[in-house]
Amino acid sequence: MPICISPELPAYHTLSEENIFVMDSDRAAHQDIRPLRVLVLNLMPKKIETECQFLRLLSNTPLQVNVEFLHVSSHISKNTSQNHLATFYRTFSEIQDQYYDGCIITGAPVEHLAFEDVDYWQEICTIMEWTKSHVFSTLHICWAALAGLYYHFDVPKYDLPQKMFGVFPQHVLEPHCQLLRGFNDVFHAPHSRHAEVHREDIEKVPQLKILTESELSGVHIVANKNGRQYFITGHSEYDRDTLKGEYFRDKEKGAEIAVPYGYFPDDDPTKEPHFSWGCSANLLFSNWLNYCVYQQTPYDLTALELYNWDWQAGL
Repeated sequence: MPICISPELPAYHTLSEENIFVMDSDRAAHQDIRPLRVLVLNLMPKKIETECQFLRLLSNTPLQVNVEFLHVSSHISKNTSQNHLATFYRTFSEIQDQYYDGCIITGAPVEHLAFEDVDYWQEICTIMEWTKSHVFSTLHICWAALAGLYYHFDVPKYDLPQKMFGVFPQHVLEPHCQLLRGFNDVFHAPHSRHAEVHREDIEKVPQLKILTESELSGVHIVANKNGRQYFITGHSEYDRDTLKGEYFRDKEKGAEIAVPYGYFPDDDPTKEPHFSWGCSANLLFSNWLNYCVYQQTPYDLTALELYNWDWQAGL
């Protein structure tokens, strides 16, 4: 949360230059407060597991967050009952006239396909376009990050010779970015994907900035400089045992799969995996909710359609 101090205090100017959020007493006295509305477009096969992962992270702030779940209508889920979807999920046609403070678009196990070959691609494009006028800030996770960069900015994805699989060190490139407030210079994040984006393609797009990357796993977090879109190629939401479950699932299928990097102690799958990304995962989502959404979103969400898309949030 922000600190409230006098603008005459010397520290006010110093902290402001570091992009630390401070407010004066006048703004504090006139703040309008309401619950945040966050929409989660869940594309993962094990939807209930994914629901728990994101809800844990979204619950870790003092803010009241009302979370709704969305599924695509152009794809039949094989791993989640239709009763569960009918009870707890909505389709785009049901919410397209509504407005949200934040949206999360999850990963999906379709990186091996060309975007246009994904059976729900057109629906995803419609939803991603809709977020620009009906959502204040959108997180795109893993496949959704690749898809969002491709749809919004024509950034191509590249197939990997083998799965990017494990927990990799990430380097902070923009330490004063609000999304990364309080991060160490190096932190860890899980990855589980068959495709990637390249730095040189992103650097060709003036609206984009790379916030974190790894020498091993490549580009990690990319931001639209207007603060309204974030593209995260990893899975910070993963539980301790998620990669373990994926590894043994693939082994049982007879697939060629390497032991996930930096995950099991001594690379021994019989040992309990390290949970080395929990702090950074909680901080990432707390920062997003507080700095990138709560402190910036309009009180009247219908004003989103009138917002200047080139507005600068000050990454």
